[in-house]
Amino acid sequence: MDAADSTAPAAVLHPPPGTLSAGARGAEEANAAGEERPVPLLEPQPGGPAERVARRIGATHPVRVFLVVAVAGYALLAALTISVGLLLTELLVPVHGFEKWDNDINRWLAEHRSSVLTDLSWLGSTVAGGLVIPAVVGVLLVVFLARRKWLLAAFTLFVICIESGSYRVTTLVVERDRPPVHRLEGLDPTASFPSGHIAATVALYGGLLLVLASHVGRRWFSALAAAVTVALVLFVGWARMYRGMHHLTDSAAGVLMGVLALAITLFAARVAAAAKSRDAEKRATS
Repeated sequence: MDAADSTAPAAVLHPPPGTLSAGARGAEEANAAGEERPVPLLEPQPGGPAERVARRIGATHPVRVFLVVAVAGYALLAALTISVGLLLTELLVPVHGFEKWDNDINRWLAEHRSSVLTDLSWLGSTVAGGLVIPAVVGVLLVVFLARRKWLLAAFTLFVICIESGSYRVTTLVVERDRPPVHRLEGLDPTASFPSGHIAATVALYGGLLLVLASHVGRRWFSALAAAVTVALVLFVGWARMYRGMHHLTDSAAGVLMGVLALAITLFAARVAAAAKSRDAEKRATS
């Protein structure tokens, strides 16, 4: 996967003059005409990796192409996170100094707990937890489907499915004990790696903010979206560690998982858009 095609939003949102993609040009034209702006971030770059992958797959049906890329990306992400988890638990954790350093952070947080901080940590855990995340996804799906925004609906659904699916399969293979402190939640004590809450925060909230910034098309809004995403990730990460549910290394792995799940879903959306364009061209010439 080419970084410029999947993980470089600044270049996508604000390309140099004269190098605008078809999606970006469409955004400017729609804006000038007073029409609804598209989302350039979900559009393939002319001649870029997404168009090349679409040609290689061969199929022109965008749904089929999206599913192929999403499933392949999920398999690669799951394999990667499992490998990183085994490397951490089998090689690094047994090292006494490393394990002590990782645990000491949680011990310090536990020693400085207070009623106010505990309430805040509950909020940070809940906003990225198993009740709020599905509710957010459900509401957005209803809105996008009602407005016939098929690609946005697919993005919202699959970004969290790829993230949560990778998290689940990783915890089945990689067993890591949660920090040796009093835990404020009664979850599986051997499912510390990675942090699914942080991964979901990056993938869903960060992804939606990134898409929204692309839709708005303003530098100040892009900067604001990035700042909000970082603040959310730090808040949720602190909350999970404060509550004794994850080590710092688990949190870092959650960030990595969320970023890659987001990149995979964005790339799948771009490949699907490229396939749709190929299908339209084929129909026009037939």
